[in-house]
Amino acid sequence: MTDVHAAVIRVALVDDHQLILDGLRSRLSQASIGISVVAAESNWSSLVSHAEFPVDVVVLDLHLNDKIPIGAKLRALRAAGVPAVVMSRHSDGATINAAMRAGAMGFVSKTESADELITAIRSAVASTRHLSVASQRAFEEVPESVDAGLGRQEQNAVALYASGLSIRDVAERMGTTEETIKSYLKRARRKFREIGIDLGTRELLQRHAEREGWHAD
Repeated sequence: MTDVHAAVIRVALVDDHQLILDGLRSRLSQASIGISVVAAESNWSSLVSHAEFPVDVVVLDLHLNDKIPIGAKLRALRAAGVPAVVMSRHSDGATINAAMRAGAMGFVSKTESADELITAIRSAVASTRHLSVASQRAFEEVPESVDAGLGRQEQNAVALYASGLSIRDVAERMGTTEETIKSYLKRARRKFREIGIDLGTRELLQRHAEREGWHAD
């Protein structure tokens, strides 16, 4: 285990917004913090091919625009022996729950302070999970299991719709009517609301599909 008081923690940042990378690199690189940002990349492939990888901790944006499920990334990091702290601009309970269930050692909302991220990084390198008080509260409000009990057709409909297809296209793919697809989506969203997850907009649905790695039959 790394001694956070004696050794500099080697950190890699992954976010597809350059301003965030620049700001975090500047804040985390202060000598008194004991962190060295050895990589700041805008995509997943650049991280895993970086000469400094594996590092002590990866700080990873939850919603990189690469269509790779967060679970797959976290599993790859675990296999390399690298703990991860996940960042997101979204801090709802479902988002936090999905990240932590997938194997993140910490979750930091982008609305929180850099000090919160520093605490999460230090906790991760010490093999301790970390959430802020607000994130912990949101995390506890969502059941660990996010199985909403969708039927197979409902699951297919929401997965196809979340992939970017129109209602008409989904209906054609599934060999049914647009009204039937609307009914599937309405029922699926109601079932998710009943377990505390709001998928009322396409954006929310797409985010959840990415977190869960949904695929249509």
